[in-house]
Amino acid sequence: MTPFRRGLALAAIALVAACRSGVKDDPILRLSATESLEEGKRLFELEKYAGARPYFTHAFEVEPNSSAGREALLLVADSLFLQGGDANLVQAEAKYRDFQNRFPTSERSAYVQARIAQSLARQIERPDRDQSATVKALAAYQDLLRLYPTSAEAESAQEEIAKVRDRLAEHEYLVGAFYLRYGLPQATIGRIEGLLASFPSFAETDKALFTLAQAYHRVDRADDAQATYSRLRDEFPGSPWTEKIPERAR
Repeated sequence: MTPFRRGLALAAIALVAACRSGVKDDPILRLSATESLEEGKRLFELEKYAGARPYFTHAFEVEPNSSAGREALLLVADSLFLQGGDANLVQAEAKYRDFQNRFPTSERSAYVQARIAQSLARQIERPDRDQSATVKALAAYQDLLRLYPTSAEAESAQEEIAKVRDRLAEHEYLVGAFYLRYGLPQATIGRIEGLLASFPSFAETDKALFTLAQAYHRVDRADDAQATYSRLRDEFPGSPWTEKIPERAR
């Protein structure tokens, strides 16, 4: 054996020995799935989510198809979700989907779908930013209602869907208002008309109507502007946006 090959062989032996030593020295790896799960749950109850996660991970890896392993995988996801932060929420969603794919008939399926939606909802950006997480959250909540309509988790889904849809509508409004501010009233009309058609329950429909009426006026669609101001006045008589209707349109 050449000196080079002898050196490689010795390095490999040293690496194996170091790995074996690491296994031996890591106390988590000495635990059974049940023992590891219980210790993880103890830390979880203390809200030490990062500390609990290695125990849950070990319990799942030791017995991935046992009841302890299933619970451990779900608790890995829960620990990431509760710890929070964008990176953890992305991982939490992935873990919930992993659980969903592995155990599609689990009695916790509705809970898992709700957590997927919540993980996405907590990643939603401000209305003036990218809304891809908002779109995904809406789809996840709608799946919750479709798949588990009688579940306890579905009861609050309608309210969450309304919030998510309002965020999407607000994004559309801000884009439309931006176009108007920069002299593109026709683009504003397209955006706000689409908003009103797609989000009829938008919580701030009054300001959308006011902005749409202004855009109509700027492209010399006086009749449409007047009709929109009239709708604003009829549907939102006490709105501060109604008070801003110009005298010519009253």
